[in-house]
Amino acid sequence: QVQLVESGGGLVQPGGSLRLSCAAAGITFTILHMGWYRQAPGKQRELVAGISSRGGTNYAEAVKGRFTISRDNTKNTVYLGMNSLKPEDTAVYYCKIETSVSGYWGQGTQVTVSS
Repeated sequence: QVQLVESGGGLVQPGGSLRLSCAAAGITFTILHMGWYRQAPGKQRELVAGISSRGGTNYAEAVKGRFTISRDNTKNTVYLGMNSLKPEDTAVYYCKIETSVSGYWGQGTQVTVSS
């Protein structure tokens, strides 16, 4: 059974930093794309950043220059480094992993940016 375990969320002051991790267990097929999404209260879930199997990355305009996505294929893990956090970054952050046969979501981790 596939399981994605997220960690690293929490409460941080504006301008602060956090690093999210998402480790996938039980995956037997090739992992293709890995990504991070977020959903704020009353809003739709949106893509924050993605990374391909070859390391190509893409970012939402709102986080470009502040967030960095990376992956460790030996650990089936994807990371999201977040710097210069703003109150509008407050949301539940979800990782998503896409294999050659299916996609899987993490359970979500809360990120709150507030003074």
